[in-house]
Amino acid sequence: MREIFDRVVDKELIHIEVDLEADEQRETNTWLFSVFIKFDSFDESTEGFEEFLEFKESLIIALEHEGKVKYVGARIIDGWSELYFYASTSKELDAMVTAILKESGYSYESNVVKDPKWNFYDLQLCPNALELTHIQSAKIIFLLEEEGDDLSAKREVEHYISFETPTQKNRFLNTLNIEGFAFKDDISSEEFEHGVALVKVHAVTYDEVKKVVEELFEKVKLERGYYEGWSTTLVASDEA
Repeated sequence: MREIFDRVVDKELIHIEVDLEADEQRETNTWLFSVFIKFDSFDESTEGFEEFLEFKESLIIALEHEGKVKYVGARIIDGWSELYFYASTSKELDAMVTAILKESGYSYESNVVKDPKWNFYDLQLCPNALELTHIQSAKIIFLLEEEGDDLSAKREVEHYISFETPTQKNRFLNTLNIEGFAFKDDISSEEFEHGVALVKVHAVTYDEVKKVVEELFEKVKLERGYYEGWSTTLVASDEA
């Protein structure tokens, strides 16, 4: 299952794609194989963008077809598309890429290093808790758009938080001082018995949700809680 998200490192925006189910092959594939391909613009409106995406997917399929490598993700940095694989052997990997890319017209580099603990995958590709929350938010927003929602319309949005102990939950509620948030209900789940639903009125555009979630996320983190996501009701667009 591939997910796409953005990460800022040293003020530089990095676009990341990751296969969150790839680590099923940790025990057998212990070599990190990297393929860097130069492409000047990753703007979807740029001529050649779709062609590049097709080429990228064909490269992944071709390498995986050999049965030696598993595609785990990619990063887009400074005009380079960095594709990452984990392989069961380091032999012939560079030769395989050369055979595919030498006539492509793209500038490229490849490299293979030992990474038995999948450190690169865990640290550089996998989303952290907040990034995973933004991924889930984007999915909800996409579904709302598909239903003709007016994302800019303000409405009640419920946000869910869980805690391991009732003391943590009560301390969080007693010190809650984030403008616009109000307690709505106690909640529980199979994993956490102690949870709360908060409500706030706001729009559900991606930027607005991102801002609201990050503000709440930091507060929840301070109280050693877990932000579990949000939900809302559909507001039909006038154009629908």
